[in-house]
Amino acid sequence: MSEPTAFAFAFDAESEEKIATILPRYPAGKQASAVIPLLYVVQKQMGRATGSTWVPREAMDVIAARLDMAPIRVYEVATFYLMFNTKPVGRFHLQICGTTPCWLRGSDDVLRACKDAGGLKGYGDSSADGNFTLTEVECLGACVNAPILCVDEDFYEDLDYDRTVALLESLKRGERPPYGSTIGRKTSAPEGGPMVLTGAEN
Repeated sequence: MSEPTAFAFAFDAESEEKIATILPRYPAGKQASAVIPLLYVVQKQMGRATGSTWVPREAMDVIAARLDMAPIRVYEVATFYLMFNTKPVGRFHLQICGTTPCWLRGSDDVLRACKDAGGLKGYGDSSADGNFTLTEVECLGACVNAPILCVDEDFYEDLDYDRTVALLESLKRGERPPYGSTIGRKTSAPEGGPMVLTGAEN
């Protein structure tokens, strides 16, 4: 997706309400510690306003002014962490874990499904309809239920090609399936259900 031209950014009323609960958590002179929460506030506001959850540079400058810190310090944080998008993304941000546990359990099939069902060429691409942007991420910390696809902030686990295609087709229809295991696994229990501490008599 192309990045829009420069524009003025200002926090909206919902963001200001959230900021009013964030800033008091930090003592005087330590407001810079609120940079990550405020980046989240911006990203969510951009999602509400444009349908694309990202953090424009103009918003980083507004954060810097609010927190009385140099703009470069905000840029450093925003570009260091993968959870902040510094350019526009699709309506649904598809983030595939490609590290070893997910790869061994079939993340290549998840990638293939995203390309086929989402109309995507590969990582870094956005679909022509603006629905999807595809990104490879490092370990999402849910290895036991690999492979994982994170859609925006929701984890979809225990995926394969067909379940991934079904997920993307649901998103296209405006449906948001429940996140978590796509095979009904409870938390991190083994496939088929818990085998210990079930409460059953021995």
